[in-house]
Amino acid sequence: MIKGKEVKVLDKNAEFFGTPQEKLMEEAGRQLAIFIEDNFTDPLISIFCGLGNNGGDGFVAARYLSKNHPVSLFLVGEEKQIHTSISQMNFTKLKQIPLKIYDVRSLSKIDSILEKNTIIIDAMLGIGLTGNLREPYDKIVQKINNSKDKTIISCDVPTGMGLNTTIMPHHTITFHDKKEGMDENVCGKIHVRSIGIPEKASIYVGPGELSEYYPRPKKQSHKGQNGRVLIIGGGPYIGAPVLSALASYRVGADLVTIAVPKNIMSTVAAFSPNIIVRQLNSEDYLSPADTDLIKKLCLKVDAVLIGPGLGLSSETIESVKIIVDFLSKNKIPVIVDADGITALSTNHEILRKSNAIITPHAKEFHEFSSETLKTDLENQIEQVENWAKKLEIGIFVKGPTDVISDGKITRLNMIHNEAMTVGGTGDVLAGIIVGLLSKHTSLINAMRIAAFINGEAGNIAFKKYSYGMCATDVIENIPEVLKRYL
Repeated sequence: MIKGKEVKVLDKNAEFFGTPQEKLMEEAGRQLAIFIEDNFTDPLISIFCGLGNNGGDGFVAARYLSKNHPVSLFLVGEEKQIHTSISQMNFTKLKQIPLKIYDVRSLSKIDSILEKNTIIIDAMLGIGLTGNLREPYDKIVQKINNSKDKTIISCDVPTGMGLNTTIMPHHTITFHDKKEGMDENVCGKIHVRSIGIPEKASIYVGPGELSEYYPRPKKQSHKGQNGRVLIIGGGPYIGAPVLSALASYRVGADLVTIAVPKNIMSTVAAFSPNIIVRQLNSEDYLSPADTDLIKKLCLKVDAVLIGPGLGLSSETIESVKIIVDFLSKNKIPVIVDADGITALSTNHEILRKSNAIITPHAKEFHEFSSETLKTDLENQIEQVENWAKKLEIGIFVKGPTDVISDGKITRLNMIHNEAMTVGGTGDVLAGIIVGLLSKHTSLINAMRIAAFINGEAGNIAFKKYSYGMCATDVIENIPEVLKRYL
């Protein structure tokens, strides 16, 4: 059973992986027509179509059915109001065949249309409706429900499903899988039909996650309301936390602060005027003397990243445990990356039921779990899912095929290239994830969106710089990914 937004994710990812929405609509309408042909003798058909893609499915069905049966089509609106280009294209095709078409200007004729037909197809509105049905949909739905001795068939989902006013069909022809909220009480008999969505679109991330789940800022929002990030990193390595910070900004976070030891503060601050830098008490590396200050900083932000460039001194390991325990108890979203993962290798329970994500590669996964990551993908998936379920956290295992899971939902990612083994791309990925988390995205969706943004930005950079690309090139192409797919 699929949630409403996931249907839209599937459609966009199907197109990304080679199956255009035009083809999916054609097959949806054809499957609806096949159901009518196979189950009814000499049907007299009226099709009520909305202005979006659900209506487009109805247009296609009308084209197929009108070859052998009398069909009348009622458009709930006017042709100029049809929302999508593929629906408009399929409506234009209808005008080239002998078919009686009515529109909203003929509302007075609905009773007679219903009276003379035996099959009523509802292709008005699809998933994701809220509030109440507006006119004329409300009135049309009531008229259809009140019609006598008719067979009502809904396309994908009944119009108004989940609202106070909804079509009550005898059958619902739904596509790919049942949608959330569907049962026989509201849908009649449910018939699931394949329309050719490629398997990759269901398993692998793509632009659908970005376009549907990216938290777009509201026009009336002000500084800080679209994400405040704290990055705890640096010491032995200076560049890593900076890469994460810049990636967080590029993905849309409002304010990004890096907390670093004294001796590198001025160097880190010199990288960019955009970054806020806070000086810790320690000279060279994170130590327990810094934890009280860091706890105060954590309470002022929306999400925290800990790990990039920290190193693994005994004092740093102890500090990571203290900080992550504090974040876990306060349910503050946290990404544990790089050295931070290794620091928690003997303290898994700190993370249990926290609002945390870990982002290991194969070696770090072994250090964290004491398990060698399997070489075959199917067993990798099982390992990652098991650990995500056990700790109730998000896990993003980086590899030739990334494995992403929160224990309930698992996705794969293969959008990247071999040049992205260059140092720093993991820090970029972690920065993207924490930036999205700071914007109140769920753990699983932050990981899914970040996988696509990071990989697609890397692919754009690769086209320009080939094997000479750097992590900063990935960062600079993040806005291009947002522009293309949002």
